[in-house]
Amino acid sequence: MRLIIGTRTLSSWSLRGWLAAKQSGLPFTTELIEMDTPEWQGGEAKKALPSGKVPVLFDGATPVWDSLAIIQWLADKGGHDRYWPRELPARALAYAASAEMHSGFAALRSGCPMHLQQRFPNFAPSEVILADIARIEALWTAARVFGAETDLPWLFGPFGAADIMFAPVVFRIAHYHLPVGPVGRAYVDAMLAHPWMAEWVKDARTETLRFNLYPIPGGVPA
Repeated sequence: MRLIIGTRTLSSWSLRGWLAAKQSGLPFTTELIEMDTPEWQGGEAKKALPSGKVPVLFDGATPVWDSLAIIQWLADKGGHDRYWPRELPARALAYAASAEMHSGFAALRSGCPMHLQQRFPNFAPSEVILADIARIEALWTAARVFGAETDLPWLFGPFGAADIMFAPVVFRIAHYHLPVGPVGRAYVDAMLAHPWMAEWVKDARTETLRFNLYPIPGGVPA
């Protein structure tokens, strides 16, 4: 399998696709397309991608795009228990929370773009961003009712699809210093310590953003 991602520093959706591929346990290679270029912003670099977006997983000649579709494809290949809780009530919540993350929280996405080379210690979140964070923490708290039955720190116990879908939020909370309660803080700390998240950050911080086409005011080096 071959996974095409965008710049690690900037691409939250690529992070999800890469984590999904790691979780599969199946062999894959990674190819990166720079997003901080005129070719990407002008559309030239997107022409080879089925949807014009990253990530895209090529399984042989079969393309699968969109991070949630990639999760489902890999679950079909490697086993749904790798991604989704076994208990049906927990699985229902994991499906719904992952879908809500996939389609929602526009204020948080637009107001706090992912940028892994910068932190924003003086960021003042708007009321709508705080509302998004409150809703996300409510979902995490509901998930941890199931996850607390294990000794594992992830949302539903074993690391899975819901953790993959919320991974970029963890970076946003950490880098923009967004307020969370005890449940949220424990989960953010656990996710930041996950070796795959640490690997992604390490590689992101070696990237050179040549054109600075995605400036975010108020940032300091991470």
